Amino acid sequence: MTTTIIDKIHKEMTVKEVLDRWPATLDVFVANGFENFRDEKQRNAVGAFLKLGRAAQTKKYDLDNFLSLLQDKINEELNQVDVTMKVTEKTDSQVTVSGLLPCPVRLPLLEGFDAFIENYTKETGNSVSYKLEAASVGANWIEENIQGIDDADDLPDIFLSAGFETFFDQKTIGRFKDQGIFTDITSAEVNPDFAAIDIKDPKKDYSIIAAVPAVFMVNHDVLGDLPVPRRWSDLLQPEYEQQVALPVGDFDLFNAILLSLHKELGDEGIRKLGRCMLKSMHPSQMVKNAKRVAEEKPIVTIMPYFFTKMARMVKSLEIVWPEDGAVVSPIFMLTKKATLERVKPIAEYLASKPVGEILAQKGLFPSVHPEVDNLLEGDHPWKWVGWDYIYQNDIGALIKHTTQVFEDSMNEV
Repeated sequence: MTTTIIDKIHKEMTVKEVLDRWPATLDVFVANGFENFRDEKQRNAVGAFLKLGRAAQTKKYDLDNFLSLLQDKINEELNQVDVTMKVTEKTDSQVTVSGLLPCPVRLPLLEGFDAFIENYTKETGNSVSYKLEAASVGANWIEENIQGIDDADDLPDIFLSAGFETFFDQKTIGRFKDQGIFTDITSAEVNPDFAAIDIKDPKKDYSIIAAVPAVFMVNHDVLGDLPVPRRWSDLLQPEYEQQVALPVGDFDLFNAILLSLHKELGDEGIRKLGRCMLKSMHPSQMVKNAKRVAEEKPIVTIMPYFFTKMARMVKSLEIVWPEDGAVVSPIFMLTKKATLERVKPIAEYLASKPVGEILAQKGLFPSVHPEVDNLLEGDHPWKWVGWDYIYQNDIGALIKHTTQVFEDSMNEV
């Protein structure tokens, strides 16, 4: 749905005007320090006179970023027409597609995918069932929908998700890989932003369509005399013990961090990571927490690059892309070789430039597609474990080992 002028917000609108017209924006206000607007009396009193420009000023937010967050929520509400109701689960379908989509871009991805599938079915006569859930459902969804599959014929024709554990654990999809079940349909070329790393699977089984980068958010209000950490090794120094917030609840990204540091520094590196942790928070909580004065706050937060969009509104926060590389949690796509003739157009669409632009430009998940502008500024090196490391290790077992080392080290502080 195209947003018309009536659906645009501006700085002269009052908080009450916005909330009356678009109630879903309450989530944005609350997440960014306006907890009082949960109360209807406050909305009718303060909100009736407080304009958005002034609201941003009181919190020392960048006005354009604040308005952009609200507008994104409005657009999401307008577009929820409900695209998710079009998800199908037909037992007689010729093609099945399953997986997890990053939450910030799930709706626009589903809208485009639904239109593509409608045309695909008209042109080919093949019906398609698909279930593309929000990544926030995470491990539970995978456990219910993937782990119980014993026969490769029962796997979806195309499967999408981020992270390592699902794809390489021998108890899940990893056990099918050595059977030659999958094939990489993506272009041999990669986006110039990834030219320095071996992002393409040399065995041509798995496709990587984008990355979820992990970066640092430094809170200058509590940094004091400590230097701003510029590298991962900086965070592991004694002065940062119990000063760092980690995305432990984001399994895909946290596992990528564990694997990357273990590859370079072994168990001792993981122990130091555990000792540096102050708390575990969801990324949205990380940004909100940084604005609270009453509670203990981390000096550094490790977070997905997407959430830096919110953090940029707070002037005391600095976003640091690590000099030794943002840890890469890949967004994988598996395409079954046995049904490639039918599913190749769908797989090619999911790896296409339009999908890559949604991932990169709406979600800040840089795309591997060679023609996508990932909007990355300055130097943006990567910390990527690499395919040699993946093939030389039992990734599922290594994730369990490093997680245990991490948890044990937290008790040592």
